[in-house]
Amino acid sequence: MKKKLLAISGSTRENSTNELILKAVARLYPNEIDVQIYDGIAKLPYFNPDLVKNEYDVPEQVKVFYRLIEQADGILVCTPEYVFSLPGVLKNALEWTVSTTVFSYKPFAFIVASASGEKAFESLDLIMRTLLQEPVDEDCKLLIKGGRGQINEEGEFKHEDILKQVKHTMASLMKKIEASAS
Repeated sequence: MKKKLLAISGSTRENSTNELILKAVARLYPNEIDVQIYDGIAKLPYFNPDLVKNEYDVPEQVKVFYRLIEQADGILVCTPEYVFSLPGVLKNALEWTVSTTVFSYKPFAFIVASASGEKAFESLDLIMRTLLQEPVDEDCKLLIKGGRGQINEEGEFKHEDILKQVKHTMASLMKKIEASAS
């Protein structure tokens, strides 16, 4: 049975490098995973605890985001780095989950594909350690430096070593998903 993977791009640009990578992942595993690319990240309201009076009184877009996370067997985030940090829309989406357990112990992997990406990589790793309530496995993290130059407009990786790294990251995530299902 195919596993459900929720894929979240930290970029709001249409056909961004990060979205192309997520689509490439979906093409690599058509029989193993059903990849749903979340397209509502820019529609989430700015995080404000005052908007949450109780667990039922959450903006509808946020409820949808929670349900997608809960229904997924695993999560894959692919993001650029903006000004040595995570894009604001991705940080905002993650902040909406702080007072929940939707990410707790959920199989999770991330790819940072950017010019440098080191600071966003460190930041996302730290944030997810808190939200997952455990560290992200080393094999479920990938930094692709020079991201834009690593994939073409058709969503094909230009270099075999990058493709191998992506496949390794996904194999590690798939193992986590299988382990959590048993």
